[in-house]
Amino acid sequence: MSDLYERLVKKEAKLAVIGLGYVGLPIALAFARKIKVVGFDINRKRVEMMRRSEDPSNELEASDFEGADILFTADTEDLKDVEFFIVAVPTPIDEQNIPDLRPLLSASRTVGIVLKKGDHVVFESTVYPGCTEEDCVPVLEEMSGLKYMTDFKVGYSPERINPGDKNHTLESVVKITSGCDPETAETVAKVYELVVKAGVHRASSIKVAEAAKVIENTQRDVNIALTNELSIIFNRMGINTYDVLEAAGTKWNFLKFQPGLVGGHCIGVDPYYLVHKAMEKGYHPQIIDAGRFVNDSMGGYVAKQTVKKIISAGTNPAKARVLIMGATFKENVTDIRNSKVADIVRELRSYSVHVDVTDPHADSHEVEHEYGYALAQDINGPYDAIIVAVNHRDYADRNEAWFKEHLKPEGLLVDLKGTYRKRINGLAYWSL
Repeated sequence: MSDLYERLVKKEAKLAVIGLGYVGLPIALAFARKIKVVGFDINRKRVEMMRRSEDPSNELEASDFEGADILFTADTEDLKDVEFFIVAVPTPIDEQNIPDLRPLLSASRTVGIVLKKGDHVVFESTVYPGCTEEDCVPVLEEMSGLKYMTDFKVGYSPERINPGDKNHTLESVVKITSGCDPETAETVAKVYELVVKAGVHRASSIKVAEAAKVIENTQRDVNIALTNELSIIFNRMGINTYDVLEAAGTKWNFLKFQPGLVGGHCIGVDPYYLVHKAMEKGYHPQIIDAGRFVNDSMGGYVAKQTVKKIISAGTNPAKARVLIMGATFKENVTDIRNSKVADIVRELRSYSVHVDVTDPHADSHEVEHEYGYALAQDINGPYDAIIVAVNHRDYADRNEAWFKEHLKPEGLLVDLKGTYRKRINGLAYWSL
């Protein structure tokens, strides 16, 4: 292990986190309670918020900023004396579901400009196996004029932060670490052990660490897709999927996945990175692709089922009004990126249905900018259908009387996650 770790601990060297979103900021603050940290983000408005102890992602409290030895900056000059870099920027996909490496390569250029001999760069962004060394390292070399392995070292330690989850935090989840050589691998592992109480798993190579991360979400995606497909089949049979899952779940080795919308910037995106690399290698992955197809089509499926039931209740869709509760990509978060609720809205509107969307966590301006519709300020019933699309805690106390108050007499409650199924008796009811 190099002496870099010792100098970091003694605060003689600095660590920087590049990208201060829902992944980067918690990492930066965790390290800043142990060592000297520079938190860098290109968005100056976000940087100003963090300087005021405000988390732009609304995940952290002001108290989480206390006792942190950290400089928040959008100025690359502040990175010049940093020796250990962590890159934690988004890795999205484009409209054709192709990996969009622009944020990652831009961050690599930022680091490359200030890179010095002896520095270490660790990437956390989810990528396909090989991306760190084949795509990012050449950028570091080009911008710095330095040589990989000889002049600077690289590692990979995939993020495992789960937005909205207060139990599975950076400190409490085992961290995968890796490095370009044994010494670097050990340095990277030791640095992360400063903040990860659960410990680290030392992967045998950078590619193994990259692959481990990308299959975590791919496995989950495929399992949810199977459950979604089962829900489509059981719907045709007139069977409630959640009742089936409850019964099957009594067996010790049954995997307890539930149907639902699969959005966000992890499960809904990461499998496409693996598909892209597999296709590059001449293999078309059948199961992963099929899983993505099923999950990507669920918003449209929910909307079509809702319209069918509105028609069967005797209402012309063009005169129907639907309330959608929830706009974020998952429960109890503010993040709307890649929310599949937008697919439900789009499909309902294609039938000329009037749609109101409400969400206590989402920002109406962000939703309008991203998807072209604003959030309703008030619930203005009665509605032909109410779709509870996101299982926010705020909705947990809703009872049958509340839904009846906001529905027409023949109105329908669509309960995607089956939250209310044992509480509803006198309403038309449907769930996945």
